Amino acid sequence: MITFSESQLVAWLSPFLWPFLRILAVFSVAPVFSLRAIPMRAKIGLAFFVALCAQAVLVDQPVISLNGPEALGAVVQQVAVGLAIGFAVRLVFAAVELAGEIIGLQMGLNFASFFDPTSNAQVSAVARFFGNIATLLFVVINGHLMVLMAVVNSFDRFPVSGNALHGLAQMRLHEMGGALFSSALWIALPMIALLLFVNLTLGIISRVAPQMNIYAVGFPVTLTVGLLGIAATLPMLEQPVLTLMQQAIDLFASQR
Repeated sequence: MITFSESQLVAWLSPFLWPFLRILAVFSVAPVFSLRAIPMRAKIGLAFFVALCAQAVLVDQPVISLNGPEALGAVVQQVAVGLAIGFAVRLVFAAVELAGEIIGLQMGLNFASFFDPTSNAQVSAVARFFGNIATLLFVVINGHLMVLMAVVNSFDRFPVSGNALHGLAQMRLHEMGGALFSSALWIALPMIALLLFVNLTLGIISRVAPQMNIYAVGFPVTLTVGLLGIAATLPMLEQPVLTLMQQAIDLFASQR
């Protein structure tokens, strides 16, 4: 009769359980992976498959007893690191959507808003459009593969232990959050300059020809120029998104 001891079961399950928890936490927050259209069973199955495939590179993982006091700290650490990775990637999308909000404000399209179920807030049409474009770019530049590699590489920088607070202090997510507004302004800067020039031109026209109803003329002109400007600057969105994604991944994959 084949028997297994508790130490043997822990030695088999421990190297697989902690990556599974970290990857599952990423899938619950990260863009694309956390879509409600993806069934929860599919997310759990994909996390199981990724954790199983990652065993080839995750060598010398510590063995932590599942019924010991250090197991709770390990669970908290895996969930915290996984949520932090997903949150950092979501900040990239937030920067692009914030740029869309700024552009929509300059175009006068902020009144056209929709309810976003992911954030439970009203999002303007331009921000929603930029968010969808960012999602497509995320898939095109293999952002989903970058996230998976970041999770696997995060075990080198944040090995499995019971000290979750130390890992969160090393991530320095506040730097990524601080770069959110500057990145959004960087993306929206060409459109801001273009629409500022249009508004200055309309202001000069209103002074030269006071009898012209500038409000009736200005809105269609601003809207048309804004749409043309978005179509012209949209191909340049790839490089900022790729740079922000690399910054988010480097928080977990690189050594300081």
